[in-house]
Amino acid sequence: MSVTASELPNGLRVVTDRMVQVETVSLGAWVEAGTRDETPEVNGISHLLEHMAFKGTERRNALQIAEEMENVGGQINAYTAREHTAYYAKVLKDDSALAVDIVADILQHSVMDKTELAREQEVIVQEISQSYDTPDDVVFDYFQETAFPDQALGRPVLGTAELVRSMTPDTLLGYMANHYAPARMVFAAAGNIEHARVVDLAESAFNALPTETNGAREAARYVGGDLHKTRDLEQAHVLLGMEGVSFNDSDFHAASVFATLLGGGMSSRLFQEVREKRGLAYAIYAYMQCYSDGGLFAVYAGTNRNDVDTLVPLVQDEIEKLTRDIPEDEIARSRIQIKAGILMSLESTSSRCEQLARQTMIFGHPLPLEETVAKIEAVDEAALIRVAERLRSGTPTLTTLGPA
Repeated sequence: MSVTASELPNGLRVVTDRMVQVETVSLGAWVEAGTRDETPEVNGISHLLEHMAFKGTERRNALQIAEEMENVGGQINAYTAREHTAYYAKVLKDDSALAVDIVADILQHSVMDKTELAREQEVIVQEISQSYDTPDDVVFDYFQETAFPDQALGRPVLGTAELVRSMTPDTLLGYMANHYAPARMVFAAAGNIEHARVVDLAESAFNALPTETNGAREAARYVGGDLHKTRDLEQAHVLLGMEGVSFNDSDFHAASVFATLLGGGMSSRLFQEVREKRGLAYAIYAYMQCYSDGGLFAVYAGTNRNDVDTLVPLVQDEIEKLTRDIPEDEIARSRIQIKAGILMSLESTSSRCEQLARQTMIFGHPLPLEETVAKIEAVDEAALIRVAERLRSGTPTLTTLGPA
C-alpha cells in the first residue's frame, strides 16, 4: 500500500491509497456528523440530507447528477451512521476529476428545492415504514434506545415520520452550515491515482465549505435495561447486550476477537451450541458496535417465543464460560478470521477508501496494516478473559420484539 495524507489550507484532510494495478478509483467525503449530532427536534436530519444531496445543486438538477455519473459508467451513493455521513463514488481512473467535482458540488451547492424535498420526505417515510415492517431491523433501534436512553446516540438514524415531514429547506441548509465544515471532513481516495492529483482536485473543488463551528457532542452514557415490544410475529427477535468498548479502548482488538469467537461464524460457540446442537435459532450472532467514546457488545437471535427463556440464559452461560478456560485453537481461528477479513477487503478500492476515511476520523491518521495485524495477533487468553469479565460486570440490555 502507498498511503499518503495531507491537510488543505481550509482544514480539509485528504488521504489516499494508490493502487496502480487497478483501473478504477473510489473516492468520497466522510463528514463527522451523524445521528448523535442531532437535537431531538431534528432527529433524522443527517439521513434526510444524505438523500437530498442528490436532488439538485446550483449547477445540476437531480437527473443531471445521475446522468453525468452514469455516462462514464460511474457509481455514486451515500449512507448515514450514528457518528458520520459518507458521500462516495467509484469511477474509471480517467474520470476522477468528474467524480470529485460532483461530490464537492452536492456538499457545497445543494439548493434543497421544496418540491424535491416534499417528494423525498415521503420516500423516507416509506423507508421508516419498511423498517418497522422488518422486525429483525427495527429491533436494533429499540435496542439502541434502551442502551442509550434520552440521548442522541439512542435515537434512530431514520428519525420519525413526523419529524422528517416537519423539516424545511432552511432547516437542512442550516444544519449543513453548522456541521459540514472542512475540519470535520475527510476526503479519501483509493485506486489508480496519485496523491498530488487528488489534493489538487480537492483544493480546487472544495472552495465553498462553511467556517468551523462548535462540534461538541454529548458524551455517550450507557444505561441498559429491558424493553419488550409485543407484535404478532412468528418469531421473537432477541437482542442481549452489554456496555462495549470504544474504538480507542485498549481492549478494542481483544473484544473483536471475543465477538468472533463467541458468535462470529459457523464454528463459533453460539452457532454451534444454539443452532447446531439445540436448534433454538436459525440466525444467531455476536457483534460489536463501537463509537468514539463508548460502545455496545450484543448478541442477536431469532427464536420461537417459547424458547426465549432458554436462549437468554444460554447466551449468558456461554459468555461466563469464557471467563475461565479458552482453548488456543479457538483463539487462533478467531484471530485468523479477523485478519483474513481485513486482508481480503484490501482487494477492493471501495473498502480501502472507506477504511482510510474512518481511521482518519477516529484515530487522526490511517493505521499501518502491520500495526493492526500485530495487535490482533497479540490477543491471548488473558485478554479474552478480561473482556468476558468486563462484559459480565455491567448492567445488561435485553430487548425482545415479537409474540407476548
